[in-house]
Amino acid sequence: MKIYPVIMAGGSGTRFWPLSRRNRPKQFLALAGDAPLLAATVSRLPPLSRPRDTFVVCGPKHAAAARRMVAQLPKENFIVEPCARNTAPCVGLAAIHVAAKDPRGVIAMLPADHHIGRPPAFRDALAAAAQLAEAGSIATIGIRPSRPETGYGYLKLGPRLAARAKGKKRLVAHKVERFVEKPDVVTAARYLADGSYLWNSGIFVFRADVILDEIRRAMPVLGEQLEAIRRTLGTPNYARTLKRVFPDCPSISIDYGVMEKSQRIAVVPAEFGWSDVGSFAALSDVRVTDDLGNVAEGDALVIDGRNNVVLAGKDRPIALIGLDDVIVVDSGDALLVCRRDRAQDVRKAVEELGRRGREELL
Repeated sequence: MKIYPVIMAGGSGTRFWPLSRRNRPKQFLALAGDAPLLAATVSRLPPLSRPRDTFVVCGPKHAAAARRMVAQLPKENFIVEPCARNTAPCVGLAAIHVAAKDPRGVIAMLPADHHIGRPPAFRDALAAAAQLAEAGSIATIGIRPSRPETGYGYLKLGPRLAARAKGKKRLVAHKVERFVEKPDVVTAARYLADGSYLWNSGIFVFRADVILDEIRRAMPVLGEQLEAIRRTLGTPNYARTLKRVFPDCPSISIDYGVMEKSQRIAVVPAEFGWSDVGSFAALSDVRVTDDLGNVAEGDALVIDGRNNVVLAGKDRPIALIGLDDVIVVDSGDALLVCRRDRAQDVRKAVEELGRRGREELL
């Protein structure tokens, strides 16, 4: 079975300001190792799939940088969106490109900005999901929760199915009973104790023809727009049609627009050291910490403090004394200081800088 990975690299990563900027979004940063997240996403795929079958979807501002970062991919495998319209149009656009090569090709939609601690286990789970997809299901990978996390969506497990990754150990799969919104901490603790809920990883695997059928059923307007673009693939009219049609596509996630309405969803439960690296607070899950849970990198010093994230620049040291659960990030031209439990609110600083016209910091 041939798998066509499609890596969604169009996000802005405003929760990682001041490290992330418009021209250097989160997926271009080395947040969880030595390699940028996008490059790490591509590098963990072989031997399950080949670079020539791997696609990247990104915006026009980031296309050149993405091509340089993952130069092993053919130039024609970079799908450039004229503007950001969330993941449903992104998935549909990728699907018509893959379908032009292989109408029943199995697509693995992968976020560009996640961390995977155990790539072999990830490939096993992806292979099992691909088997389900080849048979006509829309498969997702659900992460077994390790804590009552409130920052993730959840999946409720339905009846059990069986799946086998070719040449690997047998893996279990389930129907998805329903998608669940991000819970409060009490509800998340109940989900953890229940045992029948998984974190929604945002990884989906499906045949190109199946997802296009589901889009036409659940989102007929988007289906018509994608068909208008599809008819021009490989012609001189493609770029003009894409620029005209795509900005009018509904801006909605594939989860809300299609997956929550579909009766074909199956899930492979898995554990492979997954993190969505959603904010600076998540860095303690993917970077080295000291005995008190501190991430201190660059010329950073933490004294009598716990569970801090301190990222110092090259030109000046940062010393943190007697503080717990604080985030300090120095990018050279800007300094971020916030409580760890407010890490999700870093985007508010970006919004406020935009209102103040501080374009040089965005």
